[in-house]
Amino acid sequence: MTVTVTLPERSQTAAPVRPAASLEKPSLIGLDREALGVALREKGVPEKQIKMRVAQIWNWLYVRGISDFDHMANVSKDMREMLKTHFTIARPEIVEEQVSNDGTRKWLLRFPPRGAGRPVEVESVYIPEEGRGTLCISSQVGCTLTCSFCHTGTQKLVRNLTAEEILAQLLLARDRLGDFPDREIPVGTMMPSSDRKITNVVMMGMGEPLYNFEEVKKALLIATDGDGLSLSKRRVTLSTSGVVPEIYRTGEEIGVMLAISLHAVRDELRDMLVPINKKYPLKELVEACRNYPGLSNARRITFEYVMLKDVNDSLDDAKGLIQLLKGVPAKINLIPFNPWPGTNYQCSDWAQIEKFADFINQAGYASPIRTPRGRDILAACGQLKSESERMRKTERLAFEAMMIANHGEDDD
Repeated sequence: MTVTVTLPERSQTAAPVRPAASLEKPSLIGLDREALGVALREKGVPEKQIKMRVAQIWNWLYVRGISDFDHMANVSKDMREMLKTHFTIARPEIVEEQVSNDGTRKWLLRFPPRGAGRPVEVESVYIPEEGRGTLCISSQVGCTLTCSFCHTGTQKLVRNLTAEEILAQLLLARDRLGDFPDREIPVGTMMPSSDRKITNVVMMGMGEPLYNFEEVKKALLIATDGDGLSLSKRRVTLSTSGVVPEIYRTGEEIGVMLAISLHAVRDELRDMLVPINKKYPLKELVEACRNYPGLSNARRITFEYVMLKDVNDSLDDAKGLIQLLKGVPAKINLIPFNPWPGTNYQCSDWAQIEKFADFINQAGYASPIRTPRGRDILAACGQLKSESERMRKTERLAFEAMMIANHGEDDD
């Protein structure tokens, strides 16, 4: 089994790695147009210029993807100097970049302190597939939910990420993948919208997005803005473990696709696997899903179901799943459990996963089995954890030995 570390080597098309954002200056990334106008007005930009300057900066940040004010070619030198003096648009520091044998990329990113805090680290993952590429973004440093099968859940919550820090993961990934247009293309030229490497974004990284609702909302509204990063809301999915009061708001105020980390069909089991169920039990969760704004056969909710051997993978569980979701337009993603050091769970046998999937399919629900990606670099679903809480070398070696024993060298 091999792990390829590519930092600092990079493709020629990608933007250069830049140092972490300044601790002393606020960032313009993550501000909506109104807030961006307020920031410029407070620094003396004349009122009659505000609308134009906001449009210029917005284009440079989210269409061109620049991270240096000096590259704003159609902004006056005096304006660029003012911006450099008072603000930053720098990317976070890349602590580590890994590439899996299957092409999955994982970045460990370090953000500067906020207030009296300390620097924090999060992980983001890019998964290339035929005809698409999905970026998995984190919303918190650590997590409060302590789901028993999830590696991230073993790391205590440090803090919420800001809208800037959430968006920075997308901007940096596009930098590294060469997914922004060439800087040499003249200002005013129409930018190509096809052949992007990042076509989909999922809020399925570290943390519970709905426990950081306002910052996630700000970030996703910018990411889906048609005059900027321009992701379709149907290609952005927010995953929650079941924060019921915020589910309706997600559909009403953000309008992206919804995924539910379900994993069990009985309250007593889900209480153990996903402890938030004690606060918002299955009946309340499913009712919130039924009322999700815009729900239809064309805009189904995805229910994620991790397959745990002898825990939740029986045909009785499959029957219970069908009954639970009756009448809800849904797709059921079956996720083979991804192991991590210290876990007591095992992945269901492949034959059992297929039987489970066949039963769900025969009941009329799409139930794809998610192909594990990036397991060798701990980038698969449920494996993310930041550097401050990472494995010791002995743990990593033990994990790699376990993976080889379970899957064999040829699987790499």
